[in-house]
Amino acid sequence: MNTTARPLAVVTGASSGIGRELARLCAEDGHDLVIAADEGPLDEVAQKLRAQGADVTVVKADLATADGVRLLLQAIAGRPVAALLANAGHGLGRGFLDQDFADVRHVIDTNITGTLDLIQQVGRDMRTRGHGRILVTGSIAGLLPGSFQAVYNASKSFIDSFCYALRDELKDTGITVTCLMPGPTDTHFFARADMTDTKVGTDDKKADPADVAKAGYEAMKDGESDVVAGWKNKLQAILANVTPAELLAAQHRRMAEPGTAKS
Repeated sequence: MNTTARPLAVVTGASSGIGRELARLCAEDGHDLVIAADEGPLDEVAQKLRAQGADVTVVKADLATADGVRLLLQAIAGRPVAALLANAGHGLGRGFLDQDFADVRHVIDTNITGTLDLIQQVGRDMRTRGHGRILVTGSIAGLLPGSFQAVYNASKSFIDSFCYALRDELKDTGITVTCLMPGPTDTHFFARADMTDTKVGTDDKKADPADVAKAGYEAMKDGESDVVAGWKNKLQAILANVTPAELLAAQHRRMAEPGTAKS
């Protein structure tokens, strides 16, 4: 292992998309890394990060499970974590009654249970040391009742709320908590969520994951409470606070209902 005094960053969901870009920013900023994901070219990502001078530990694990979180913690091996970037998560499209409940449970356990387990265990060590930064990938989806994406949006509503609460609990500890709230982003999210036949899944104006990651990383470094990436998403977040929930659900249906894909 590299024995230099470079700070350690832990990035989950790092094999692609926003997580991969967050890991790249950490390496550019002088961090060594522990990167984790349950699928995707994690070794290839690690190779590119090492070319940037970072010492990188790879953890292939399903963070929806207690065993997966345990594997990640074992890889950290008691080293002080300067930054935890909890980005692991995935979606699930189509109507709730048509979904396999095992898939529903996996979304909840990835987006919520595993994320909270990791944050609590790493956060306790940060509190002991009196320093640390936590960035959690929430979503503006958490502001919207998600017709045909109901479980995912509800899980992000939980995460968005949790981040604000945890930030307040830790306000005098030297630890900051930042919630990154992207909108639709050009990643494999929609393919994995079985949403390639939807309007939102086929929209060719999705955000660049590099731009989203940069907004989140800079907000984390500045100790901000949250960041909504992209001006259109900022506007949507504002409107969500004054729009009736039933109308928001109907609007979401038009984006996420199967068969609404652009021709």
